[in-house]
Amino acid sequence: MPPRLSSEPVPAAAPADPAASPARRPLRGPLQWREVLHELFEDAWIDQDNLRRGLDRCGHSSGRLHALQRIAAASLARKSDAKVLDLELLSGWLAERAGLELLRIDPLKVDIGRVGDLLSRNYAERHRILPVAADAQGAVIATAEPFDLGWLPELERMLRRPIRLVVANPADIARYTAEFFSLARSVREAQRNGALPPGGANQFEQLVELGRSGRAIDANDAGIVQVVDWLWQYAFEQRASDIHLEPRRELGVIRFRIDGLLHVVYQVPPSVMNAMTSRIKLLGRMDVVERRRPQDGRIKTRRPDGDEVELRLSTLPTAFGEKLVMRIFDRDVVLREFAALGFPAAESARWEELTSRPHGIVLVTGPTGSGKTTTLYSTLKRLATDEVNVCTVEDPIEMVEPAFNQMQVQSGLELGFADGLRALMRQDPDIIMVGEIRDRETAEMAVQAALTGHLVLSTLHTNDAAGAITRLIELGVAPYLLGATLLGVLAQRLVRTLCPHCRQPDESFDQGRFEAAVAPWRPSAQVRPCRAVGCLECRNTGYLGRVGLYELLAVSPAQRTLIGDAAALDALRAQAVRDGMRPLRLAGALKVAEGLTTLEEVLRATPAPQG
Repeated sequence: MPPRLSSEPVPAAAPADPAASPARRPLRGPLQWREVLHELFEDAWIDQDNLRRGLDRCGHSSGRLHALQRIAAASLARKSDAKVLDLELLSGWLAERAGLELLRIDPLKVDIGRVGDLLSRNYAERHRILPVAADAQGAVIATAEPFDLGWLPELERMLRRPIRLVVANPADIARYTAEFFSLARSVREAQRNGALPPGGANQFEQLVELGRSGRAIDANDAGIVQVVDWLWQYAFEQRASDIHLEPRRELGVIRFRIDGLLHVVYQVPPSVMNAMTSRIKLLGRMDVVERRRPQDGRIKTRRPDGDEVELRLSTLPTAFGEKLVMRIFDRDVVLREFAALGFPAAESARWEELTSRPHGIVLVTGPTGSGKTTTLYSTLKRLATDEVNVCTVEDPIEMVEPAFNQMQVQSGLELGFADGLRALMRQDPDIIMVGEIRDRETAEMAVQAALTGHLVLSTLHTNDAAGAITRLIELGVAPYLLGATLLGVLAQRLVRTLCPHCRQPDESFDQGRFEAAVAPWRPSAQVRPCRAVGCLECRNTGYLGRVGLYELLAVSPAQRTLIGDAAALDALRAQAVRDGMRPLRLAGALKVAEGLTTLEEVLRATPAPQG
C-alpha cells in the first residue's frame, strides 16, 4: 500500500512573524528540517516558543544529519506532555504522518544473510533504506524518508517481488546499514576463502575423514576476524549471558541466551561456522586441531565502553561438527550489592551474618543458571579483605578475581575437588570456596575443613534448601558432624522481571489461583500485580532483566537436633519454616505482589510448596 503523504493543504493567513508556519503543503521528497518543524507545529506537537527554538538551534547543527536527528538534537518539548522530542518520538510522528508502521530494528530478528543479498550497500546508503525481512512473497524495507520514494518502482522491478515499507529511526538505519552489509560481506569472503567447501563439509558422515585430513581453515582471515568481533559486540549489547555456535547439516546456527531464553541471531554456512570456532579456540589458547574431544578455555576481552569481560569457552563434538558455547562473565557482577541481586532486606542481613562467622559450612543450592556463582562471588568479594586468606577450588574457574587464590580442578592430573581441598588446607586459609560438592570424599573434606576452624562455602544441586541437608547425608556425611558444622543453606532461582517501560496493572489477575499457588502460606503484602505487555525496549517480550528469588535456611538449635537424628526431609523443611524460612514460592509471590514479575514466571521457576 503506498504511503499517505500528507493531509490536504490547509489555507493559512500570512504569517505574523518569521516563526509562524507558511501555508501547509504535502511533504514531498527528502525531509527538510524547516518543513518538519512547521509540520510539528501544525500538528500541535510543539508550541510557538519551541518552534522558534528549533529554527534557531537546528540552523547551527551539522548539515549531514537527517532532519529528525537535527530536530532531536535541539531538545524540544512536546506540547501535550513536555516530553523531550527524541528520535523515537519523532520517528513515531513521521510514521503516523506517512501512514506506515513504525519498526524498531532488532538485529536478533533480522536474517542478515538474506537481506544483505537484496541490494548493494551503496544503493541502501544513497536512499537511506535498509531491508529488514525477505521471502519469496515479498520484502520489508525500512526507510527514514517515506516521502522520497523514487527508488521504489525500480527496486520492485529488480527484486521481482512486492515491497512493504516501514518507518525506522534514521540513526538505526545508518548504523545497521553499515553493520549488516559489512557482516554479510565478511561471511561471503570467509566462505569463499575457507578451506572447506560450502554445504555439508561438517556432516556426520565425513567427521572421521575430516579429523584425519588435518585440513584447517584460516582462523585469521580478515572476514572471520570481523564476524567474531561483531558476534561479541552484539552479545554484549543484547545483555546475553551465553553465546551458542551450533553446527547443523545445512547451516550453522548462532544463538544468544538473554534473560534465560535462547534467541536465534544468525545462520552461517558450515565452513564459516568452522572457521569462527577455530578463531575463538585460537584466542582461547585451545587445541585448534583437536575436534574429537571436549575442551575448555577462556578469553578476556573488553566491551566497547572499555569494561573488562571474561568469556568461558566449552567445546563439544557433535554429529555435524564442533559445538562451542561461550559464557559471558561481567566483572561488575561481583561488585553488586545484595539488594541489587534481589535479596530482601531480612534475608540480606541474615546471609551477611551467616557468612561473617569464623567457621562452618554455608551452601548455595539451585539448578544450573540460577545465579549461584554470582551470589558466591559477590559474597566472597566482600569477605576478601587484607586480613583474611580466601582460597577457591573450582571446575572451571568461573571468573578470575585478583582478591582470591583460585585453583582449577584438573581431572587429567587426578586433581579433583577433594584433592584440591586437601591441598588448600595446607595453605593457611581463612575462607574456602569449593565449586561444587559432588561426592562423599569432597563432602567429608568440607566438613573436616569446617571442624578445623575454616569458613567453607560451596554449591549443591537440589530443589530447595532443606534438600541440601538430606543430600549430604545421602553422600555419606555423618549426621552428627553435619549438624555440628552446617550454618545455613541458600536456595535460589532467577525469574524474568517485567519491563518497567510497558508493564501495566493486571485487571484480570486471578486472586484465587494466586492464593492456591502459594498455599499454605499467605503473603502479608498488598497484591499489586502487573502483566507483561511488550514494547520496543524489551523487544515485545514484556520482560527486561532478571531478579533472584531466595530461600534461606539458617540452622537453629532445633534444626541441629533434627539433623543429628537424620530426620526426614519433611521434618527438616517444616522446622525451617517455623524458624522463619521464606520458601521460594512465597518469595516469588512477594515479587508478584510488588508488580516485579508475573505469577506464570514464578510457577515456572520454583518448586511447588510442600509441608
